[in-house]
Amino acid sequence: MTGIEILGWTGFAILVSAWVPQTLQTIKAGRTDISLAFILMYVSSSLLLTIYSVLENDHVFIALNGLLTIGSGINLYYKLFPRKSDG
Repeated sequence: MTGIEILGWTGFAILVSAWVPQTLQTIKAGRTDISLAFILMYVSSSLLLTIYSVLENDHVFIALNGLLTIGSGINLYYKLFPRKSDG
């Protein structure tokens, strides 16, 4: 692994570690306050970037954008189908 790859994987780890707590909070709450427009743009852009990364065979960005697509997809799901509160 080259120094440039280490740099890329380090950035990957930092960004994913920032998203994981937010996604877990969304799952636990069963809803999200993130705006629908933002979520739709994020899902679309991360999906397109995942496809681009696959075509370019860029493993760091395949992994990063793939995980961000999943995370933003979870937010989209709970935005569209929020869990009913128990109260």
